Amino acid sequence: MGEFDLIRRFFQRPVRRAALGVGDDCALLAPAPGMQLAVSSDMLVEGRHFFADVDPRLLGHKSLAVNLSDLAACGARPLAFTLALSLPRADAAWTEAFAGGLLALADAHGCELVGGDTTQGPLNICITVFGEVPPGQALLRSGARAGDDIWVSGSLGDARLALEALLDHTTLPPGTLAAARQRLEAPTPRVVLGQALRGIASSALDVSDGLLGDLGHILEQSRVGASLDTRLITPLLDAGRHTPLAIDLLHQCTLSGGDDYELCFTAPADRRDAVQAAGRDSATRVTRIGCIEEQPGLRLIGPDGAAMAPRWTSFDHFAAA
Repeated sequence: MGEFDLIRRFFQRPVRRAALGVGDDCALLAPAPGMQLAVSSDMLVEGRHFFADVDPRLLGHKSLAVNLSDLAACGARPLAFTLALSLPRADAAWTEAFAGGLLALADAHGCELVGGDTTQGPLNICITVFGEVPPGQALLRSGARAGDDIWVSGSLGDARLALEALLDHTTLPPGTLAAARQRLEAPTPRVVLGQALRGIASSALDVSDGLLGDLGHILEQSRVGASLDTRLITPLLDAGRHTPLAIDLLHQCTLSGGDDYELCFTAPADRRDAVQAAGRDSATRVTRIGCIEEQPGLRLIGPDGAAMAPRWTSFDHFAAA
């Protein structure tokens, strides 16, 4: 099976929204009149972002999910995406499963594949996603203000807990590991919540490298500080509620775990009802975990209610190399 046979068989589909999709040198996109394009790219590399034995259908899902999560963090509606795929060989069974997971998530969010590239080489997946957002309504990292609440969606830490178990750093019951691994390999992008937060949230981003590090980007770009209450964060770990875990491991997973792809966002304290309504409307749990402060820096409240020194750092590709 050659390169173009592979594209036609697994990835070429009739266009629905785009003016022109797969098959020419460029795709043509036509956002709604008056809308701005939101664009993001993410790359997944075997051995760095996923294990070699991962289910290809789940890998297809995650490859697009991490990009849709960026659109969610911006409050954008998905439009289309391109796929650059490096494969060791043209394996029809693997590619069919990968494409199935990828396109199922794409269909669920009305986001169509409009182009890309394929080549032979180490397994590497790079997706560029396009969305649209009304001018002036994009959620940014720079809008947090002193007095704002800090919120997170869903739960934190399950993905990192799965990784710790898969690397034999901890032991989990089979059922707990399976649930946590599902969060690691098939994250849920909070696209609907992101759009619901337009006009409510003052800043937002997705938690991909760990809560402390990612929140730090909001603090830096907004030129503010923050206080987080770990007593509110720790119970968010779904698997941890069913399996006794050491408090240090819980903190490591929830505060610096990464791969959660939940939204961390801020909103004025007088918009709490609106935030809760956005959560209900998007069928997504939202939890208030702290507040933005004028004093620079990040302060943690520990399990005993006293100040706790941050001892965890978020993931950095080159620092971890």
